[in-house]
Amino acid sequence: MISATLYTTLGCHLCDEAKLLLVDLVENGLELSLTEIDIADSDDLIEQYGIRIPVIRTAGSEDDLGWPFNSQQLQTYLTT
Repeated sequence: MISATLYTTLGCHLCDEAKLLLVDLVENGLELSLTEIDIADSDDLIEQYGIRIPVIRTAGSEDDLGWPFNSQQLQTYLTT
């Protein structure tokens, strides 16, 4: 199972689009444990991700995937 974090914030329509892409991947067999973190709760996270959200990062990875991304890019990031 893949463990990942989705950096998001309330009212972010792009974040909603990213969640739909994730749901589609899971419905097609991807085993994913997802934690959502609202960047509004941290000045550091706002500074790091504020103009890039939604951003997904797999557990233990130094790299992340920031918006814009499509389903194929998301699947590739999560499975490599």
